[in-house]
Amino acid sequence: MAHEAQVFLRQLLSKPKQISAIAPSSPWLAKAMSQGLGPSSGRVVEFGPGTGALTRGILTAGVAPADITLFEMSPDFVTHLRQTLPGVTIHSAAAQLAPNLVPKGVARVISGLPLLSMPSGLRHAIVKAGFDILAPDGVFSQFTYGPNLPISPDVMADLGLSVRKGPKVWLNLPPARVYHFYRA
Repeated sequence: MAHEAQVFLRQLLSKPKQISAIAPSSPWLAKAMSQGLGPSSGRVVEFGPGTGALTRGILTAGVAPADITLFEMSPDFVTHLRQTLPGVTIHSAAAQLAPNLVPKGVARVISGLPLLSMPSGLRHAIVKAGFDILAPDGVFSQFTYGPNLPISPDVMADLGLSVRKGPKVWLNLPPARVYHFYRA
């Protein structure tokens, strides 16, 4: 874990706007984000895994490494993920490229990306990419630290989405709220 903290701190100091967090996601947030997943869930794609905290929650829920695909742009995080998560597919690529690299029919997209700190066009492209690879009944799970929805009402309307509020995770630094998005 010391190495993980060093990798996170290095990224936080060099690219704070890309990280938008003061600490890696907690095991409690990982559990909340992976709630409902298990050995028979199917494929899961994660956008912005960082150090892999949420990925470990997905694995703990019982999803097989072969059913997990990660999209991470930071070379340092990609190296760390490849060293610590054997059997998981890792793309050193932007989340919006997922439809080019992942077949449709994914059960869940889990996003740790700081959507609210991104330009609206990029936010829209990422969420659309997630729904382009999801199965018709698939779920896009996203967390946020603030009081606002992590996917804006205009993006939800444009993509025809509905939302269900998940738990507030107080044992995360900072506390985070989980949201699950669906096709309306």
